[in-house]
Amino acid sequence: MSRKDLLPGTGPVLNTRQALYRATRDATGGQNAVALTIGMDPDELNKRVSPTSNRPIHPEFLEEIVAATRDPRLLAALVRPAGAVAYVPAPVPATHAALNALGKLLRAEGDFVASLHEGAADNVWLPHEVEALRYHANRVIGHVLGIVAGAELAMLEAAAGGEVAHG
Repeated sequence: MSRKDLLPGTGPVLNTRQALYRATRDATGGQNAVALTIGMDPDELNKRVSPTSNRPIHPEFLEEIVAATRDPRLLAALVRPAGAVAYVPAPVPATHAALNALGKLLRAEGDFVASLHEGAADNVWLPHEVEALRYHANRVIGHVLGIVAGAELAMLEAAAGGEVAHG
């Protein structure tokens, strides 16, 4: 995956076909590994995901590629037309310390949002203000979802082991 693809505001936004191609190309093991994972001939996969192809993309095919690659560019390209944001949380241990850190983060981010009075005062938002707001919103959401994912993971591990896990 190119670093350029991960930076906000750099380069063109990928459409679904471009993101599909890059997701399979940049996956661990490349297109051949993805093709084997989904049970398809590598040449056929290459033809289907080519950015210049006009072959139809079936929903089941997209589901298999998303499951095999979990590529954030592809997820973003799929939900962007609806105005949505795709986020895959990384589990963080749901400990007392993590919850305290979340509380501190929420206070700090709340102070930051309150400081954005310039954009809200005149109701004119500049690109750098919107990007800063988006960055901080994603940071809070990511932290919260990471703790939830960690709690779910601990719950599932405890259920599999027969133990009761207490945070």
